Amino acid sequence: MRTDLLSAVFPAMLKISPTSLIVPVIATVLSGCGQPSHPSPPRTPKVRVVRPIERDVTEYAYFTGRTAAAQSVDVQSRVTGYLESIDFEPGAEVKTGARLFKIDPRPYQATLDEANSQVHLAEARQKLAAANYRRALEVAKTPGAITQQEIDRDNARLSESEAAVAAAKANSESAKLNLQFTDILSPIDGVVGRDLLTVGNLVSQDTTLLTTVVSEDPIHVYFDVDERTMLRVERLVGEGKIPVQNKKRIIPVQLGLADEPKEYPHEGHINFINNQLDTSTGTIQVRGEFPNPAMKEGGPRLLQPGLFVRVRLPIGPSYKALVVPQAAVGADQGRKYLLAVGENDVVEYRPVTTGPEQADEMQVVFPEKMVRTSDGLRPAHDGDQNTVESVTAADRIIVGGLQRAHPGTKVEVRHNPGDDR
Repeated sequence: MRTDLLSAVFPAMLKISPTSLIVPVIATVLSGCGQPSHPSPPRTPKVRVVRPIERDVTEYAYFTGRTAAAQSVDVQSRVTGYLESIDFEPGAEVKTGARLFKIDPRPYQATLDEANSQVHLAEARQKLAAANYRRALEVAKTPGAITQQEIDRDNARLSESEAAVAAAKANSESAKLNLQFTDILSPIDGVVGRDLLTVGNLVSQDTTLLTTVVSEDPIHVYFDVDERTMLRVERLVGEGKIPVQNKKRIIPVQLGLADEPKEYPHEGHINFINNQLDTSTGTIQVRGEFPNPAMKEGGPRLLQPGLFVRVRLPIGPSYKALVVPQAAVGADQGRKYLLAVGENDVVEYRPVTTGPEQADEMQVVFPEKMVRTSDGLRPAHDGDQNTVESVTAADRIIVGGLQRAHPGTKVEVRHNPGDDR
């Protein structure tokens, strides 16, 4: 019954002879036996290495701040009147004493003329009073010709006329100043803003804002320093590690702009430290001063008031240290380490302590004490003899292929281009 079923379902299959099935299988087996296969050996990992660099480094504290003009003036009028002219180009540089606006001077000229006339009138009355007093003194030489009361009266009139002259001159000087104040001048060297009022408008004394003028060179930068950094700097000053000139602390400071993410090319110094900390933030306000010359003759200046900037404050003097690329530093449960290629091109684990990061993407590393054994390097313990540094300038530090490098494995070394040490 089973045979009949198979014959119905697979008629062609039952017609195949056993010999025809065996021959291909034997051929396949023999062909495989003719070319035996062997597993290929594992390839040696390739890594790229560099040598640590020994150079002078400085520890820095980093802050953010804002630029501000060293001098900034809101230009207002000292007299009331109608605006007659605007005598500057908005945004242009102006010098001290340059006229910015002109107020109609005619009312003040008339007041000055009147005041001068009052001076002349008072001087004429003074001359008459002086002459009367002199005559009274001459007449008094003749006994009984004039009474003492009359002499005292003439003397008082002379004093009164002298006071009137002084008052008239003061009024004249005030009128003269008001006339001069119709010329609104720039009080500082700097850049003038736009005119906030057009010709013909009424300008109110000490009320109407006409424009602003801000100085450009030097420029100030304000930033907040935390109290821990402040105390450290104060101690360094006390130890003489930060120079003091003319009893003033000359603390250098560097500045970087938004388009200079890795650089701090602008050099300045701190010229003000506030007299108390802000208790709500635990910081103290500090001001740096930076030169801001024109980028070319007659051209603009780079630093403008109101810029967001990064500030780098050196903490202590420079010292010699090893630096490696930041990409070479690994972390293992909070401990920092480097992978180095040792003897026979075998990878070794080198623990280090990291220092400050450098602006060129380099990292300061401080070696730890190690002991070399037959099994490799191990951390030194108290009492160990013949200790070695975990990292030296002669070591080969892995910076490329770190994912394929493991302590104890052999690698193929490639140096950075140009590194022939």
